[in-house]
Amino acid sequence: MTQIGTRSSTRRGQQGSNARPSPERMDALLKRCNINLAPAQLQQLWVYHQLLRRHDAELNLTRIRNFENMVLKLYADSILPALHAPMPSPLLDLGTGPGMPGIPLKILRPDLRILLAESRQNRTDFLKMTLSELGLQGIEVVERGIAPDYDRPVAGVITRAVEPMAETLARVAGCLMLDGMVIFMKGPRCNEEIATASKRCASAYDLAEDIPYHIPHTPHRRRLVVFRRKIEPIRARSALQIMEKHRVKIIESESNAIFKDLKKLLGGRGVKKQGKTLVCGTRLAAEVIKQAPERCLAWIGSGNHQPPPSDAPGVMEWVQLAPELFQSLDTFGTKHPIVLYDYPAPAPWRPKACLRSGCSLLVPFQDPENVGAVVRSAVAFDVDRIVLLAQSANPFHPKAVRASAGTVFSARLFQGPSLSAIPQDLPVIALAASGRPLAQTRFPPSFCLLTGMEGPGLPPRWRADSVAVPMAPGVESLNAAVATAIALYEWRRR
Repeated sequence: MTQIGTRSSTRRGQQGSNARPSPERMDALLKRCNINLAPAQLQQLWVYHQLLRRHDAELNLTRIRNFENMVLKLYADSILPALHAPMPSPLLDLGTGPGMPGIPLKILRPDLRILLAESRQNRTDFLKMTLSELGLQGIEVVERGIAPDYDRPVAGVITRAVEPMAETLARVAGCLMLDGMVIFMKGPRCNEEIATASKRCASAYDLAEDIPYHIPHTPHRRRLVVFRRKIEPIRARSALQIMEKHRVKIIESESNAIFKDLKKLLGGRGVKKQGKTLVCGTRLAAEVIKQAPERCLAWIGSGNHQPPPSDAPGVMEWVQLAPELFQSLDTFGTKHPIVLYDYPAPAPWRPKACLRSGCSLLVPFQDPENVGAVVRSAVAFDVDRIVLLAQSANPFHPKAVRASAGTVFSARLFQGPSLSAIPQDLPVIALAASGRPLAQTRFPPSFCLLTGMEGPGLPPRWRADSVAVPMAPGVESLNAAVATAIALYEWRRR
């Protein structure tokens, strides 16, 4: 066990403790700790200090607010491990909070690649703003809690977190490389914790270093405890199997032709032209893989962080996008991989089929979210046929898919004509803001339900004999999808 550092000198620590905060005062305090920063580095740390102070009251970033204590217990304490032990790269700062030790370490060692792991949104917003203000490169924010399923490879982990060491060693088992280091910044009394971690994790880790030291010229004692990983990450072998099962495509440029096609699927025109859609969200992605695996063409994620699930069909490609490219596709902010889905074209609608018993829903809505919402209601009330008129937005637009909660994939969809081409002799019940009360309407055994488009409403030939959902005085109209759902409920209730 190596002993490093100097004993405290209380008298020297008290000198100048009332001095006004300044970059020069910060530099003097750091030099007492044998930390020598270049002028540009000192300026970065000073800007970081100012940002921390400015946002602390709102975000509760630190409980240490005295200037000298902040410099010694936060910034110097973050930097000192790099003077006493090698710092691997890339280095994951686990539970970074407002950015410590990661940001001070990055300022000292610009060569290190650092990942700041933090799950709290207000902290991640602060971190991203801070990195932008400081102009730091090769450092990024990981906006999630770290668990064994996190498998982005790192050579080292550093943490000031208070959870037991054994729990942290288990937490990083999916991302820490063979021979990678977990560096614990601990207080002096952690012998029992080290013994427990060494015993419980003996098959995967060796105790590599135990380095006691002081923050120079203070009474504050510290201890660096370093564990070395002696086996492959728990997901490394399965990752090889995944890559054998799925063809991998790595895309890092927005000019890539595949990415351009994927980007077009964010709009209805691209969805219609390609006959494909993007299924976003954890639950929806899992459902389409389970229900129609043959139609799932690709698993699209941010890098290789989240591989395809075990039940994904082998025909699915694994498209690994650069993080900024994935973010531009993840318009709903799910942060979960997206499934590229080859949807079936709706069958053509034959109006005479409406003579079968039940309801045929005619959908002219131009807003994809309204289309998705009304499909969801129609499936819920067991509508026999959902007819998408020529004016309708594509039901497989990503917004429609999400609004439908995935029911578009099981709905009985048909492609119909334009509003003006609907045969005159069909039994149509048309919904409008004005008309006879819905409660007084008789639903025939076989009929079509038609709601007007958003804005223009119904064409004149349907408006004359329309029905309406009663509303309170002063309310002009209901959302078209909501009005349709009420009418379907009334039909099904009877």
